[in-house]
This record gives sequence, C-alpha cells and structure tokens, in this order.
Amino acid sequence: MKKAEVIAPAGNIASLKAAVDSGADAVYLGFNDATNARNFEGLNFTPEEIIDGIRYIRSKNRQFFVAINTFPQGDTCPKWYQAVDNAVELGADAIIIANLGVLRYARNKYPKANLHLSTQASSSNYESINFYKKHFGIRRVVLPRVLTVHEIKELKAHTDVEIEVFALGGLCINIEGRCYLSSFVTGASTNTEGACSPSRFVRFEGTEAGGMSISLNNVVLNRLSASESSPYPTCCKGRYVRPDGEAAYAIEDPESLNILPIVPDLIEAGVTAFKIEGRQRTKTYVAAMTGVMREAVDSYYKDPLSYRVRPEWSAKTLKTFEGTRETLGSYLVK
Repeated sequence: MKKAEVIAPAGNIASLKAAVDSGADAVYLGFNDATNARNFEGLNFTPEEIIDGIRYIRSKNRQFFVAINTFPQGDTCPKWYQAVDNAVELGADAIIIANLGVLRYARNKYPKANLHLSTQASSSNYESINFYKKHFGIRRVVLPRVLTVHEIKELKAHTDVEIEVFALGGLCINIEGRCYLSSFVTGASTNTEGACSPSRFVRFEGTEAGGMSISLNNVVLNRLSASESSPYPTCCKGRYVRPDGEAAYAIEDPESLNILPIVPDLIEAGVTAFKIEGRQRTKTYVAAMTGVMREAVDSYYKDPLSYRVRPEWSAKTLKTFEGTRETLGSYLVK
C-alpha cells in the first residue's frame, strides 16, 4: 500500500524550506499573479525566484506542485496558459488546475503532464471526477471540504483517481473559495484575482477603548477589545452586530480544521495525501503543522492499531492555529 503523503504550503522561500525541513513529501506553491488562489501582496514566486526553491526541494529529494487554480475571464486565457508553460518548464511534479479551458490547454500541449484537479473545481462525486479523468487525464483530485469520511470511502470505491484532502488549517465554508462575499463587498473576485478580501481594502483602526476596528472596503467586519485577536478579515469570519446590539459570528466561527483524531479513518477510506492549508501563513506555522502531520502519518503506518493523538501535537496546533477552536469540519457529520 502506498503511504499517504504530506503536502505543505509555501508562499515564500522561507516557508518552502521550513516545509521541506519539517518532513513534507511535496510543497505546493503559486506564481505571484492572479493565476493562483492565494494572490496576496508579498507572497508567491516569479518563475525566476522559484529556482532557488526548486534546487532546495530537489536536494532533499522532495517534490513541488504548482497551483494554477483561478478562472481566466474574457481574453485573459493566455496568462493562464503561460503559467502552465512556466510550471512545465520548471519541472513541476504536478500542476493543480481548476478551470476546464486551462485543463484542456495543459493536456493538449503536455500529454504526459501530471495534472491534479483543484478543490476550486468543486468536484465532489465520482461521476464528476471520472469525467475529468476521461477528458483531461487527471491523476489526483483535491476534494472540497464538504464530504464525510463515509462519503469519501464510497467515492473512492468508484474511481482510481488519487484522493487528496485538507487536513490542518483554515476552513473555507463557501464552496471552497468560489463564493461571492468578498466580491460583493469589494468588487474584486476571489475567483479571478485570487485573493479573498484583498489587503488593499482592509483597514485596521484603533478605538478609544484601546481596541481595534477592522473593516473591508468601509464595511466593519469586527471590533476587538484590547485583549482580543482576530483571524484575517474575511466576510465569512466577520463578527457583526445583531438586532439586540450584541456582536456575534454570523456565518462562521474562527475555527481551524484538525483531522488528527481521524487520520486512520481517512487513510483507510482511500485518501492518498493530506494537504495543509496556509500559503499565506508564516514559516513558523508551516514548520509546526508540517511536523505534526508528518509525525501523525508516520505514527499510523508504524502501528495502525495503537495510533493516538499525542499531547504534543495538540499543544502545537492549539498554539499555532489561527482559529480559537478546532473542528473536524464535515468529515464526521454535516
């Protein structure tokens, strides 16, 4: 049986090296433009900048995947095609794609390329997955975070496409990044620009009580006391004032996904790889989460029957996660 992989994020060279040094089998990254779904200022790579990172990855005998997982509009397709060309030229071990047109281009021009279907494609049933395999030759699908373990097992029974799932980090509850909340408030689409709540629209302002008010394009998302912290200001994690005057998280509490308790269940359901969310996060986060996931997977394969979540793993996730609580998401119940 092939051992499940640990796939770690890298938004810069420091995080890339931290992921590799902490035991990632592969690092996923994107170019610094709208072709990837974490297009934040100061993150990601030009094809030239990534050369040093690739050398480091290869020196450790690891792999790297390139995410080209947003959606070109109108006459912008050539930019996405060029991203595919760049990924192939750099020797990417896989290209993670969401858009049908970009998939078609990649498969037609590079028949032997290893193509993965991005979670942005929202493919959550085996008929859809097998369609992508038949027409575009995908080898792996990154499932959206909406399926239970039982559903994943049933899905895997009807496809030989490899299954990758999110394991640790932030949650995206709104159709895996294909929502319109950020677009509604800012006019900038996550699906085309690649950034939810782009930083140019975010404002942090001090309050008279010593706290902070956080707004997105003049829409207040949260007001914090001096002792509170906040996740990155996205609409879905906003804390809004209710009719009774109290503030509450209306759409999603600031939780972080943690599947460590069910690693055996997911592996036995047929999962090929565990993906850690967080290309926009620090190297400290990447190192800690990659290390925990590496230990968990290795622990399972060493002795599946004695697998337990170790206290030191929980200490790291609780300390490092963005959210104030941990959740299994939809993996056990919807």
